[in-house]
Amino acid sequence: MDNFLFEKELIELADKDLTVREELLAAGKLSGGYHPEMEKVHKANALRLREIITEIGFPTLSKVGEKGSNAAWLIIQHAIGEPEFMKECCIMMEENSDINPIHKAYLYDRIQFFQSKPQKYGTQLTAEGIIYPVENKETLNKEREKVNLPVLPEIEINKIPEPEDIPEIDDKNVEYTVWRKKVGWI
Repeated sequence: MDNFLFEKELIELADKDLTVREELLAAGKLSGGYHPEMEKVHKANALRLREIITEIGFPTLSKVGEKGSNAAWLIIQHAIGEPEFMKECCIMMEENSDINPIHKAYLYDRIQFFQSKPQKYGTQLTAEGIIYPVENKETLNKEREKVNLPVLPEIEINKIPEPEDIPEIDDKNVEYTVWRKKVGWI
């Protein structure tokens, strides 16, 4: 099956996402919550990706090429207002070996992060730029190596807050917590 058109479309959708993001960033409009224009792009992209998945299955490397698969992952990563869609995609990705393993790691961690749960690979950061709490600091680098993420220096691992610090971390951004409740993350 030739899925070149899907590959091209996925890349265009992801490019639109990044273009709108850059425009909003340049205009100083990305701080202070989820910008409605960005949310609109994310929702439209997620809707179209759902349709593509219905038609060809998950857009794997062999179906839509590396760039197309990367674009699909970006669309999923940015579908933050749609927890169930992100979770469904994560399951599909976990069940498929024809996916970049780094993408699986980032999506898993992002879902955990939005649910106020410790992450596995250390890909998500707090608002202060510190790695969000992880499931197990002792095995963190082993988990990262499994998915081709770079090993973290011990000094960085030691800075990672503990899982029991998550409520305190979440309390630093009340608006964010309200938004996560509103869309169904927590």
